[in-house]
Amino acid sequence: MNIEQLREYCITKKGTTEEFPFDNDTLVFKVMGKMFILVPLDRWERAQELCVLKFDPEWALELRDSYDGIIGGFQMGRSPDAKYVNAKHWNTVENHKDVSDAFLRELIDHSYNLVIKGFTKKMKEEFKNL
Repeated sequence: MNIEQLREYCITKKGTTEEFPFDNDTLVFKVMGKMFILVPLDRWERAQELCVLKFDPEWALELRDSYDGIIGGFQMGRSPDAKYVNAKHWNTVENHKDVSDAFLRELIDHSYNLVIKGFTKKMKEEFKNL
C-alpha cells in the first residue's frame, strides 16, 4: 500500500478527518475528533512506511510477538520528548516488513472500530446519524 492508498482508505471512513495536530510531518486521522491512526510522513519519504494504530492491549502483545513489523508505541528514532502515544494501546506498524496490505487494512479497521467503541453514548448517537 502506498501513502495515497493509505490516505484514501482512511479518509473514506465515516466521520473521519485528517489533521496535523503535533507537527508538519505527522498526519493524523480522527473519527469524530478521536485519533485512530498517525502517519509520520517524513518516514514515508525515507521509504520507512510506518503508521501508528490503536489496539486492544492483549491483542497488541500477541501481534508484537508474532510480527517483526509491529512494535509498541511510537518512538523509533524520534527525540525522547516525542512520545505521542501510550505503548500499551498503540503500536507502530511497518508496512511490508511482514505485514501485508490486506492485514494493514484489517489493523486500520480494528483501530477505527476500537475508537468508535469507546465513544460516549452521545457520540455514538451522533456517529450513527452522520
